[in-house]
Amino acid sequence: MQYEAIDQNDVNYLLSIVGEEGLFVGENNIHDDYSGDELAGIERYPEVLVYPKNTQEISKILKYANENRIPVTSRGQGTGLVGGSVALYGGIMLSTEKMNNILELDEENLTVTVEPGVLLMDLTAFVESHDLFYPPDPGEKSASIGGNVSTNAGGMRAVKYGVTRDFVRGIEFVMPDGTVMNFGGKIVKNSSGYSLKDFVVGSEGTLGVISKLILKLLPLPKHKLSLLVPFKDLSSAIKTVPEIIKSKSIPTAIEFMQGKVILASEEFLGKKFPDNSSDAYLLLQFDGNSKEEIEMNYEKVADICLECGALDVLISDTDERHDSLWTARGAFLEAIKASTTQMDECDVVVPRNKVADFIIFTDQCQKECDIRISSFGHAGDGNLHVYLLRDEMDEETWNKKAAAVFERMYQKAFEMGGAVSGEHGIGFAKLPYLEEEFGEKGMELFRRIKLAFDPNEIMNPGKLGSNYRVSLY
Repeated sequence: MQYEAIDQNDVNYLLSIVGEEGLFVGENNIHDDYSGDELAGIERYPEVLVYPKNTQEISKILKYANENRIPVTSRGQGTGLVGGSVALYGGIMLSTEKMNNILELDEENLTVTVEPGVLLMDLTAFVESHDLFYPPDPGEKSASIGGNVSTNAGGMRAVKYGVTRDFVRGIEFVMPDGTVMNFGGKIVKNSSGYSLKDFVVGSEGTLGVISKLILKLLPLPKHKLSLLVPFKDLSSAIKTVPEIIKSKSIPTAIEFMQGKVILASEEFLGKKFPDNSSDAYLLLQFDGNSKEEIEMNYEKVADICLECGALDVLISDTDERHDSLWTARGAFLEAIKASTTQMDECDVVVPRNKVADFIIFTDQCQKECDIRISSFGHAGDGNLHVYLLRDEMDEETWNKKAAAVFERMYQKAFEMGGAVSGEHGIGFAKLPYLEEEFGEKGMELFRRIKLAFDPNEIMNPGKLGSNYRVSLY
């Protein structure tokens, strides 16, 4: 696919849409934040950066880009970890940051309508001030809702409530030719043909641009409580999880963590964790509308943990203790990042009963490949975050070792019936592994879906559904 370079006529047209305050041209005028996301070592600048303020402006920009074969990369807050919002082919970067309004709270239909640039933390605070609840809970609270939907973000509460896809009722969507479509709405049930809404969720900006979202809400649970459960080793901790799930007293979240990650978090935050003496922990959260309901569930789960070899069960039954625990958990990623010179992530998902085996396998990789590996994740849904740490390796050694370890880990995940991504998407970095997972026929289906929405292939080229690649190394 050949794309047109942006010239002064293009700049003048974009200027007529977004004005001087909404347009930046060239590397010297575009902040380096927009040259990549959180995937280290990747840098590509767009030729122009635009900040549309509404759906109509997005529509005009896409129509013009489509007619003139200019690539478009949409971007939220740039918190992705797989290069999904990197402008591999230059062109236009369309940032939805200025479209950050909460448009409507419908308490009768239990929905909230928002623009894509609304931050997750702002949405959460807003709905909870009205005693309502938006359950998806990715670790990065400064991410935008549009980005969460584009990657089908999961988070810690997925074990009980599900992922972002389960809370998207409707999408206003701008097609690459500028046509504005509405998929879904406030209705609860819909059996009208293909679910076009669900094609958009998780599409990572490769099909068009999300301009508005209708999200499902729940009543806010009145009570919450957490358990911190130390074990002698990670295998014992992880093997407890299926027993918890079978008990039907399912917690809101079931996280696993290693002692060394807790120590890194303590150093990063400058705060002590309630316990740091064990090699492995489960962190569980319960919520509900009565203390009796929560107590019944957590007591049953606490007994199961002790029967499975837990060294203790520490209860956090005040808001202060509860928030302290989860603040530390939320800092794990930044703490690991601060402990090394560069890191890369394997965001793999496996069946719950295979989590322990996979973690044991990563420990083997660490020793056999002589590379430091740190991990934590969502034990309740099998989504593991495994981080390879560069430390003092030179670039050639790092690239070679990381590639070899990733290949081993993804192959192991596939053997276990797992998948290449649990919640962070595919972006640029994971395309080779996606091809291994789905094979030639599967990738052809992705491509046909891409072309049905975007026949001129202007949307986020080089990513999901593309038939061509660009080397960044």
